[in-house]
Amino acid sequence: MQHAAHATVSDSGMAEPSRQELYHRLSRVLPDVEIAAHMPMIEEINRLKAERGAVILAHNYQTPEIFHGVADITGDSLALARRAGEMDAGIIVVCGVHFMAETAKILNPDRTVLIPSLEAGCSLAESITAADVRELRRRYPGVPVVTYVNTSAEVKAESDVCCTSANAIEVVESLGVDRVLLLPDRFLAAWVDANTDVEVIPWERGACEVHEQFTAELVAEYRATWPGVVVLAHPECRPEVLEAADMAGSTSAMLRFVEQRKARRVALITECSMADNIAAAVEDVEIVRPCTICPHMKKITLEGIRRSLVEGVFEVGVVPEVAARARRAVERMLEVGRGVRG
Repeated sequence: MQHAAHATVSDSGMAEPSRQELYHRLSRVLPDVEIAAHMPMIEEINRLKAERGAVILAHNYQTPEIFHGVADITGDSLALARRAGEMDAGIIVVCGVHFMAETAKILNPDRTVLIPSLEAGCSLAESITAADVRELRRRYPGVPVVTYVNTSAEVKAESDVCCTSANAIEVVESLGVDRVLLLPDRFLAAWVDANTDVEVIPWERGACEVHEQFTAELVAEYRATWPGVVVLAHPECRPEVLEAADMAGSTSAMLRFVEQRKARRVALITECSMADNIAAAVEDVEIVRPCTICPHMKKITLEGIRRSLVEGVFEVGVVPEVAARARRAVERMLEVGRGVRG
């Protein structure tokens, strides 16, 4: 099983790695004392996972002991959505936030989907409701609704198509229209608007509480502190931060940039754990960690994952009628990635 900051999976999806293999992975990102502390729980989770026929999906913002120690599939929202639709395992444990678990359930209605903490929410997802989307449709009749995957199943169900930061521009342009509504992240909408000829109408109340904290002044401080640093920023950041950065892109785009450019020193303007996980994938690059933590992602712990596997908690459900409509929006997004337009 080989792990990196993009989607990877073992041959079976449930193989139990050896202690030597686990140590090799973890030694790139954690000190020995932390590895020793985490190892008994990691080994127990991997044993339970194999016994129960479960597979663990982990987002890039998960801590290294989860991302490198117990996950079968890792990646950004797009990678996890793609792989979630291909699962053969009877149990899917989502180490991410609630909307990600809902997406896994939407794409796997007949499988058990678990999330280790009910407190793993998302401020961005909570910024918009299905009623808000219906009101926007009333105000902008005929304008397609593109919804970021960082939304609830009910909001996805009111949408024409979903997107992630990795494919937002591609999805918007695939619709062949002059303007779209892109919800709910107003900064992502502004970034897409600046990088396409399509007029993008935002939802002004939505922003990620993690990425919203970064400012252009902070970027200037990073450059002053670390001369020659290459600054990479996530599109959920403010427009002035993206202007100040050397490159703006999704998690997977950041990783490709680092791998291909081989810059000596890189600052990642995004969530803290992602920097740890990318650092493990590109050992010859110094990763500067401006470190802003997502409090929701950190609700997921090894102890919570073990409890999920032992007790079958917490099971995620989506009302079938809502799931069917949301599934169409997610599948349309995935079709764009396979070269299908419209």
